[in-house]
Amino acid sequence: MKIVIAGAGIGGLTAALSLHSVGLRDIQVLEAVPEIRPLGAGVNLLPNAVRELDALGLAEGLEELGADVTGLGYFNHLGQRIWREPRGRASGSRWPQLAVHRGALQTALAHSVRDRLGSTAITTDARVTGFVPLPGGGVEVGLGHRVGDRPSSRLRADVLIGADGLRSAVRQTLYPQEGAPRSHGAAVWRGVTRSAPFHGGRSMVVMGNGRWKAVVYPLAAHPGSDGLVPVNWAVSRTTPEDPEATDAGSGDGFPTAVSGWRCGDLRLDTLTAEADAVAPFPMLDRDPLPRWSFGAVTLLGDAAHAMAPMGSNATTQAVLDARSLAHSLATHDDPVIALAAYDRERRPRMNRLQLLNRANGPEVVIDLVHKRAPEGFGRIADVIPATRLAQVAQSYARAAGFDAASVNEPSPYGQPRLPHPAA
Repeated sequence: MKIVIAGAGIGGLTAALSLHSVGLRDIQVLEAVPEIRPLGAGVNLLPNAVRELDALGLAEGLEELGADVTGLGYFNHLGQRIWREPRGRASGSRWPQLAVHRGALQTALAHSVRDRLGSTAITTDARVTGFVPLPGGGVEVGLGHRVGDRPSSRLRADVLIGADGLRSAVRQTLYPQEGAPRSHGAAVWRGVTRSAPFHGGRSMVVMGNGRWKAVVYPLAAHPGSDGLVPVNWAVSRTTPEDPEATDAGSGDGFPTAVSGWRCGDLRLDTLTAEADAVAPFPMLDRDPLPRWSFGAVTLLGDAAHAMAPMGSNATTQAVLDARSLAHSLATHDDPVIALAAYDRERRPRMNRLQLLNRANGPEVVIDLVHKRAPEGFGRIADVIPATRLAQVAQSYARAAGFDAASVNEPSPYGQPRLPHPAA
């Protein structure tokens, strides 16, 4: 059985490793860019994703790439604490929450794919442009190329996995009338700055004032010889009243709007001092789909469920998609039935999570507090009960599957293997 994966992002590479782990061998990962380079900023791997990567023998190496996050705090723009919760092993989980640079994670996964599946398992400069179902089963996949004068080409696959991101060509072929990703008018500025450790060195901080929000976390467990660690930061602005307004360069824009924001020993303006060189990106997502799998074709990661960046969850869910898909293909003889089973197992939960994130996920507590106490508060209990804050946090953790009770259960995907390595 020949499996083609469109996209060598985190989800696509984890899918290749997961499929190989269950005994499948004819796997080809197609990547649009001519060269995979360590680009991007920080991502979080929640404990349920680390559990699955540990099952692939990757967790120990990945821990060396980033920081073991042990706490998450929500604060208002004045630095007053709204809620704090333990994370990773500090929460009772057997696995950590890891904050890593996306490029470093992708590079490590790509190295593992080439090491385990062979040096030709990843083909770059091969953008999937669409597919055509074949009468006898499988699909013919169309490819475009950027380098030189190479003409477009085609290849046959028994299974096609669309892990080609927010603007997935596989998804567009399945849903040609869907159109562009959904924009909410929000914008986000991102960066990585070397800084002194803050809040003990292992904490994530989310702070905001109802319109502006900052998310900050370290990307290394220990300072370098200069006493500094790389710190990932993202500052976002919700929809302005005038959808045509772009206030990034005005007195109401970034970085002016968050000037003076501090939270204990964390100073946001110090982190974002080079922000004049940082361009804003629109914050986009996709609507939930009624179906991911069609015959021999399915979707994975952002191609299936691109979601607003709340709760540090997108990368984690792509890893879980990959593990679920491999499990289904290993436990069903017919790949069409396997893809349908994967769809039933993953899609309902992801549809719900997309809608939760669109409503700001667990970070909604910052908005609630700002509405009730825009000028700050004496005691948070006078603004919102601790039981309500705990309910929001716990409900989201259960929905995303990273609460300690769920994580500490055996993996639902186990390690099934085909009777013999598949050709």
